[in-house]
Amino acid sequence: MFRSIWEDIKREFSYGNMVTRLVIINAGVFVVINLIWVVLQISNGYTTSPLYREILSFFSMSSNWLDVLIHPWSIITSMFLHEGFFHILFNMLMLYWFGRVIGDLIGDHRLLPLYLLAGLAGNLAYFIYANLLSPTPSIAYGASGAVMGIVIAAAVLAPEKEMRLILFGDVKLKYIAAALLLIDVIGIGGLDNTGGHFAHLGGALFGWIFIRRLQQGDDLSAPVNNFIHKVREFFRGLGQDRGKKKERGGPRVAYRNPNNKKETANRSSRFTRRNSDKKAEGAEPGLSHEEKVDAILEKIKESGYEKLTEEEKKYLFNASKK
Repeated sequence: MFRSIWEDIKREFSYGNMVTRLVIINAGVFVVINLIWVVLQISNGYTTSPLYREILSFFSMSSNWLDVLIHPWSIITSMFLHEGFFHILFNMLMLYWFGRVIGDLIGDHRLLPLYLLAGLAGNLAYFIYANLLSPTPSIAYGASGAVMGIVIAAAVLAPEKEMRLILFGDVKLKYIAAALLLIDVIGIGGLDNTGGHFAHLGGALFGWIFIRRLQQGDDLSAPVNNFIHKVREFFRGLGQDRGKKKERGGPRVAYRNPNNKKETANRSSRFTRRNSDKKAEGAEPGLSHEEKVDAILEKIKESGYEKLTEEEKKYLFNASKK
């Protein structure tokens, strides 16, 4: 049974969209951290283990600037870390609902950068609050800041789009986002999770900035995607180098066909002709792909997602998969 579950998870992570992958990562970290808690709780005689608190702090965002410098990874790891069941449940539901809107409208490839950048903005807002307004040191963790960025981004993109909520029925995204913002604004006046509410507002602010800049032609996700691509290529190159070292051995004998060059040239020529023919057949006058997408996004900005034609919705949906 467990092997089957593991295979399902691997398949979903490999072939699913970015929303699915983010949910899997968050859920996996939640399971690991809670299993550690169970083991340490039992081994410590069912009392709070100091080691567990140290592990939690190791991956959480600290209000102490020195801790942040010593543990710089905590800026990222904190936005994937949850302790309570309802904390992760609420965050993952919001991520799943609103993340799909982002993926459908502006592309799945922009979701991870938005998640990371909104989470960083949330951590920054928490850090500023903790050092200016909070008298006691603290730590922060959870995906709430990143998720709020995605919620606000979806509401700015398609404010009139409706989502079915239990007990409420169909509710427009703009009202859901406004209600969540109001809860956080009221929350900063209390003493319960005040730093968390500041983090939510920081992530929400960035979500708004992200979409406004995108509508103006400035894609803030591009530098993040470029960086991720370079990191992948770096590790892929390391893996290829290790593979080549393993293959190296004794001398090799190579057999060459003197007609290879001629055959290769002929194949290349035939391929070039076929490719140029296809381009000629598929070419169409008018706007480029980028210009069409920009025009649709501009229409969403002015009139809302619901005003798009079925053809425009289909075109945007297909573009989001590229």
